[in-house]
Amino acid sequence: MVTKLLPEIDKVYFIDSYTLIHILEGSGNIQVDFENYFDWENKAIYLEKGQYIKFLSEDFVVRKIEFPDETMFRNKDVRVLFKHLISLGYIDFAECSDCKSFLDKSIFSEDTQEIIDISSKQWYWQNPFQASRSEYQIIFDVKEVIDEQFPNNLSNTDLVKLINENGVDAQALVHKKIGLSINKLLSKKRLVESKRKIAFSDKNIQEISFEMGYKDAAYFNRIFKNTTGSTPSEFRMNFDFKERDTFVQDIIGLIKAYHAEQRSLEFYADKMNLAVKTLSKKTRDKLNTSLGQLIRSELISSSKIRLAEDTPIHEIAYQLGFEEANHFSNFFKHYTGKTPTAFQSEKYNS
Repeated sequence: MVTKLLPEIDKVYFIDSYTLIHILEGSGNIQVDFENYFDWENKAIYLEKGQYIKFLSEDFVVRKIEFPDETMFRNKDVRVLFKHLISLGYIDFAECSDCKSFLDKSIFSEDTQEIIDISSKQWYWQNPFQASRSEYQIIFDVKEVIDEQFPNNLSNTDLVKLINENGVDAQALVHKKIGLSINKLLSKKRLVESKRKIAFSDKNIQEISFEMGYKDAAYFNRIFKNTTGSTPSEFRMNFDFKERDTFVQDIIGLIKAYHAEQRSLEFYADKMNLAVKTLSKKTRDKLNTSLGQLIRSELISSSKIRLAEDTPIHEIAYQLGFEEANHFSNFFKHYTGKTPTAFQSEKYNS
């Protein structure tokens, strides 16, 4: 989806899918993942799901292109656009005649694959770290390992073993090309994710410290303050975040997506970045029902749809996560007053 955006100053825009932000007008400051950047006119920024962007000046006009088809990003040549290393990567459209030509002629084209291909070629041409294409693949392999493993409290030795599986001294290559050790990259990733949890969730600091791979909350507090100048609690209090009230939309969407696989409140609380008690209270306050009842209602709704389609009862039970068909039948009868077989019979007799 392609849209033109006149962003509100200081508003947090969450990235829900792979997204290209093309700065059409404006050259002031932007903030991405708690870092401020300058001079962005006629540049394109690729962001991945989970990041956010704030515009810190009033004169921005932005073209926003969202890519709902995530399969194109499995190409390792494309990840250089989204997997930012030590700073926010970008495509300079002033130097990319193909990019400018494509976007000028297409204005708001829905043909998004072409701009991805053009941009990745331009990124390699810009060559920000003066590396070969094969060296970049190793560097971004390292980045992906860190992104996946940062909460697991692995030692630097453990990380190096994972990273150097192909026999290349990736640690030396990363340090030479981007100027940071693997351990520094790991610490940087942990810090960003810690800030994200602190700013955008109501989880307590101890819980966040454990999730980020720290065994000791006091040590986490000390490291965080030494790095940022404020304690986690102070950071949470001072971060300017105007919360979007999309709670109902978000929780209903999660239940529709996961009700067949997940019944635990802890799962949904984690997805919503809330404590279980907080999620339960917000659900009750906003929807006048319990989270458990919402999940059960969705299960019943899904059951009725499948029964109406003449899906065999044992298949429905399997599809909706019941271990046995009789468990499903008992559940359905308990909440509807009818057995699945009786429900299907009524359909034929109606």
